[in-house]
Amino acid sequence: MVSRRNFFMGAGAVALGAGMVSRVGAASLPEAPLMSDATTQPPRMPNSGRPYNPVVTLNGWSLPWRMNNGVKEFHLVAEPVVRELAPGMKANLWGYNGQSPGPTIEVVEGDRVRIFVTNKLPEHTSIHWHGQRLPSGMDGVTGLTQPGIPPGKTFVYEFIAKRPGTFMYHPHADEMVQMAMGMMGFWVTHPKDANFMKVDRDFVLLMSAYDIDPGSATPRVAEMTDFNLWTWNSRVFPGIDPLVVRQNDRVRIRIGNLTMTNHPIHLHGHEFVVTGTDGGWTPPASRWPEVTVDVAVGQMRAIEFDATDLGDWAFHCHKSHHTMNAMGHDVPTMIGVDHRGIVQKINKLVPDYMVMGERGMADMGEMEMPIPDNTLPMMTGQGPFGGVEMGGMFTVVKVRKDQKPGDYKDPGWYKHPAGTVAYEWTGPTPAATRNTSPGGKLTKPVNKPQDVELRARKPTGHSGH
Repeated sequence: MVSRRNFFMGAGAVALGAGMVSRVGAASLPEAPLMSDATTQPPRMPNSGRPYNPVVTLNGWSLPWRMNNGVKEFHLVAEPVVRELAPGMKANLWGYNGQSPGPTIEVVEGDRVRIFVTNKLPEHTSIHWHGQRLPSGMDGVTGLTQPGIPPGKTFVYEFIAKRPGTFMYHPHADEMVQMAMGMMGFWVTHPKDANFMKVDRDFVLLMSAYDIDPGSATPRVAEMTDFNLWTWNSRVFPGIDPLVVRQNDRVRIRIGNLTMTNHPIHLHGHEFVVTGTDGGWTPPASRWPEVTVDVAVGQMRAIEFDATDLGDWAFHCHKSHHTMNAMGHDVPTMIGVDHRGIVQKINKLVPDYMVMGERGMADMGEMEMPIPDNTLPMMTGQGPFGGVEMGGMFTVVKVRKDQKPGDYKDPGWYKHPAGTVAYEWTGPTPAATRNTSPGGKLTKPVNKPQDVELRARKPTGHSGH
């Protein structure tokens, strides 16, 4: 059994959960550590069981365990949590062991795993081990494979981690509410051979989306399409930590999608290959180079690349509104509209009125517009050359020559060698060649029949369609 001392060592801001079960029950349960720090924790090296190369959870951590007669035991606590999405905004979510998403669970292929799940939510819950091969009764679908876990009760899941790969966990109980409130986590089953598919740095992140009205802190759980906060591990830029690597490291990034839409994830400066999916590792002969991978709803992808090129490289979802924070989607386009006359009239009634969008939206990032408490600007974050004008699903892969192996500390901004940064041209500007055509003419119909009468018959039984 892992001691209380060992739980604290190397775990960052970890505290033991208190009062979650009775004293009688606590004698047979593994401890349930809690995490209060929203920064990326260093990889947790295994201190018992078989060896493996641990992952790094972006803005998260991995769950400790104890060995009990050859069984690897974990304790998850489903509970309300407060998650800082970025400095300046916190959200009331539901999660596990103090955070949303919950801690990453790491095991080895062939491990017998026992997970105690204590429910501290106001309603019943369950856990589905997304993508795992296991007995049907351990699959975690309330009503189908098990009764719901009532509030205040602890259930036990036990199975053998048969297949190495990248997985997730989440409820199949009141799923629309519980997943919209942030209940999810990552699971990694490492191969028996620690040298199989070995990489130097192995990152994991889960994508989720929330609809939180400006000035509030609790997601609207009934939203289906119009989300305003797109997150990686329930963090948004500039609150998402960078992915720090050493030059020439082999880097793996495991991505899981539990939002309600797909995400084309794009890496600058390097090409990668998809080495893993929901079903396991992809055969080497099936891989090809990409710079963007589309991760659909409920899917997982593992991408790998060699970090050959020094610099600060953007890594983000390529849907533009997914790299912005809270914003309205019903704002009219005002580009090219001359506001000058109307602004003067409005200012007499509303002195603080500001012109928005007549030259695009970039200048809004520089405006010091008043916003409600506990709300983030839609574009924020400062880089070495000014505003980054991003939010949401965006971060930076920082490739450094002198980054030590196993060192994940932020090295600061990249120092570009002389002559390698785009610069202003101050000489004479040559005339630009332009195409003055509006784009061609409409195609003319050929042999268009005249005076054609069409009759449409509506099928019966489809009134209102």
